[in-house]
Amino acid sequence: MGIALVILAAGQGTRMNSDLPKVLHKIGGAPMLVHAIRAGETLGPGRIVVVTGHGGAAVGAAARAYQPAVEIAVQDQQLGTAHAVAQAREALAGFEGDVIVLYGDTPFIRPETLERMQAARAAHDVVVLGFEAADPGRYGRLVMDGQNLERIVEFKDATEDERRITLCNSGVVAADARVLFELIDGVGNDNASGEYYLTDIIGLARARGLSAGAVTCAEAETLGVNSRAELASAERLFQARMRDEAMADGVTLVAPETVFFAYDTVVGRDTEIEPNVVFGPGASVESGATIRAFSHLEGCHVSRGAVVGPYARLRPGAELAEDVRIGNFVEIKAARVDRGAKINHLTYVGDAEIGEEANIGAGTVTCNYDGVMKHTTRIGARAFIGSSTMLVAPVSVGDDAMTGSGSVITENVEPGALAIGRARQVTKPGLARRLFEMLKSQKLKKDQGAH
Repeated sequence: MGIALVILAAGQGTRMNSDLPKVLHKIGGAPMLVHAIRAGETLGPGRIVVVTGHGGAAVGAAARAYQPAVEIAVQDQQLGTAHAVAQAREALAGFEGDVIVLYGDTPFIRPETLERMQAARAAHDVVVLGFEAADPGRYGRLVMDGQNLERIVEFKDATEDERRITLCNSGVVAADARVLFELIDGVGNDNASGEYYLTDIIGLARARGLSAGAVTCAEAETLGVNSRAELASAERLFQARMRDEAMADGVTLVAPETVFFAYDTVVGRDTEIEPNVVFGPGASVESGATIRAFSHLEGCHVSRGAVVGPYARLRPGAELAEDVRIGNFVEIKAARVDRGAKINHLTYVGDAEIGEEANIGAGTVTCNYDGVMKHTTRIGARAFIGSSTMLVAPVSVGDDAMTGSGSVITENVEPGALAIGRARQVTKPGLARRLFEMLKSQKLKKDQGAH
């Protein structure tokens, strides 16, 4: 039997006070919606349906940018969670298997929790994810009868005794697709909010002789995000979890609280990360590398033994081979740097290929953009690029070649050659002194005129 995910992402999120749909606000560099999809993907779903509403075009585009196989269903009117799930019926027409309902603004459900829910389906027709709340507040309560879930009651509709229950509803549900939609057909809106609650399917299931059960998880997994303050809290929780996982995997974090990971950051064991390092999406670092303080890495790959920073920036497309050295105030973009090459300070390398053991001097710039198109710079193995060289692409410097400091290189340099491209120095004795005297005199006259 297959598995389908239905992810509810139609809410407006008015408390976010934002033009951006709530589920597109980011945690760890990825929209909350992507976190929900990623968690469910571990089950190997055959179908993924995202139910959109407010900002639906943007939400659908973000979902498909991450996972092109996503199908979109639209909830034109927000009439409750059961009504939202019902919008996925057409997209899942003919599907046979289990449906798991997730929420685009609940980004921390662990894959292991969803696997336990799926396993619990062997014993129950409908499975709900619950949690023991430190402060139950206005959560819906799970009313249990031994190992069976009797019903879910919303806080607004609960009795005083029911409000004392601390086992609360996360909203995540697993059930056979046919059963789920049949139960939804029976949901009414005779309640305090006049909405069609997905939670009502439990009472309906029991009334029809079906069994319902609950799987529990840590309360932190069920954290929903409804405001900027909650978004910041979610980011803190995410970063704490990523730091703990990195250190458990053998990564040294000198000052863990200052290192920030993206949702897909990969770091190998025995890598050392110094303080104030930020990873954007798409960064991977192999074992035994060193990332020095105040560096930013995004969309890049760092190989074993490489040293990056301090104050370095690796942008998308940066590929560093083993034992590369990238120093302070160096920026690498869309460039491959081969084994043992050194780019130690104050340099921009973009749209380039740097050969093994090449040495790129301070202040070097690959001039890759002509205002319309990008062009490639190729630097050969063991080449030595003198400080403050401007390499005007497209251009290549051959193996074992050299450029003189301060050169502007506009033509290819053959292997083993020395290229110098600068004007001859002219020295005018005494001219600097006379020029300063003239300028000071002009300034004095200007100051006197102002008074």
